Amino acid sequence: MSPESAPVSSTDPAPAAAGAPAAGRKPFKTWHLSMMALGLAIGAGFFLGTGSAIHQAGPAVIVSYLLAAGIVVSVMLALAELASSLPTTGSFSSYAEAGIGRWAGFTIGWLYWVMLIMVTGIEVTGAATIFVDWFPAVPQWVVALVIVVVIGGINLLAAGQYGEIEAWLSMVKVVAIVAFLCVGAWLVAQAAVAGPAPGREGIWQNIIGHGGFAPSGIPGIAVGLLAVITSFGGLEIVTIAAAEAEDPSRAMAGAIRSVITRILVFYIGSVILLIALLRWDSDEMKTNAFAAVLSMAGVPAVGTVMNVIIFMALISAFSANIYASSRMAYSLSARDMGWRWLLGARALASGRVGPSAQAVLEGGDEAFAAEMAGDMEAGRTPKRAVGLVVVLALLAVWGNWYLPGGILTILINAIGMVLLIVWTFIIISLMRLHSSLERSGSLVIRMPGWPWLPWVVLVGLGGVGVLMLMSAEGRAQLVSMGALTLIIVCIYFVRQLVRARSRA
Repeated sequence: MSPESAPVSSTDPAPAAAGAPAAGRKPFKTWHLSMMALGLAIGAGFFLGTGSAIHQAGPAVIVSYLLAAGIVVSVMLALAELASSLPTTGSFSSYAEAGIGRWAGFTIGWLYWVMLIMVTGIEVTGAATIFVDWFPAVPQWVVALVIVVVIGGINLLAAGQYGEIEAWLSMVKVVAIVAFLCVGAWLVAQAAVAGPAPGREGIWQNIIGHGGFAPSGIPGIAVGLLAVITSFGGLEIVTIAAAEAEDPSRAMAGAIRSVITRILVFYIGSVILLIALLRWDSDEMKTNAFAAVLSMAGVPAVGTVMNVIIFMALISAFSANIYASSRMAYSLSARDMGWRWLLGARALASGRVGPSAQAVLEGGDEAFAAEMAGDMEAGRTPKRAVGLVVVLALLAVWGNWYLPGGILTILINAIGMVLLIVWTFIIISLMRLHSSLERSGSLVIRMPGWPWLPWVVLVGLGGVGVLMLMSAEGRAQLVSMGALTLIIVCIYFVRQLVRARSRA
């Protein structure tokens, strides 16, 4: 595969080496990345969707969570092997370009970017809705505008300053879930020793009563798996941020290890507690499971408490998505697959772009950071990329309020399943690049179970696709996702054709 982007001129300054941030940059600290990783593992969907998944599948949803966690943890281990060896802001887009082809890097990068832009609109709308419930006199559009402007401004800070704020936002969610686990464990112990609370059923009755452990059988577990699988989305953002860390390889290794262990405790632990304490088929399980458990413990103003936690989760996720989408757009542009304007005045004046991902990979000791030909290479925050995302986030908010319901549903369906494509490309990229990384001696983290585990993950992802085909909602998601992917692939090839003719 030959590089299609312009080579770096010999008169240009040498790019920064891996793990050595450019002069003037204030990088993420290792603890920033670890906290961001934990915060991204606990999104608003965790608090809102866990009870709904249990209500769909019954207590057997624990099997759905274990299967989903197995797939996601394996994908993150694959991405960790790539990211710790070749830290890059382009992350899986760069790896897909190097391992599969330039079209793959373009497609997966812009597909993910489009998904994040739509998600930001949904998150801001959700946060504004909660705020207006507290202060009805404030117009919802004003709240949305303030959120976008404030969080957009935070994203214009240097990486280290942004990381500090994002880490503390993540801390709120981490503390909340740890507190819930402690409260839930105390309630379970109390029920086991003194019996259930008045008006409540015993632990075993909740688990095996009301139709048994798997009241809907295998189909119920499958439905639960589809509901759960995308709730793990967002963890891949950590590998985008790792490129701006003090020591990318070390930070990546620490963040992934902390996520893998804690995600199992947070997700699986919470599901076990909810199943033990609440009837799976109750209305409170479907609508406000976490609030119901806190009410059992006598927590005052539990509705307000949960709304505050969900509001902070939405704000934190919105901030992380602005960061990830701006860096992805910048990386694509730096690799000559986007708008050069996003790189900043310095890059436009020099007329230079970074080498293709494949060219850097073949260069051996060169870092993937070499693709940053512009503001980020000089240690500056990519303000133009952030500004573009902020403007599009406002448009996405407007779309959430004014788009016809049918169109909005199609877009949301496409968003949810983009993750499956991203994860599939990650696994294939590792399978194509692993031998090169091993020969170069740059492996820092190794995916366990090589070479059979990547094949198992691909089969698992394929199995999720088959399950989707078996339901009307799943088929709609596949069609939406496939159409969006096809559009981006067509844009790539049309773009290449136009450029080839203009050169001729």
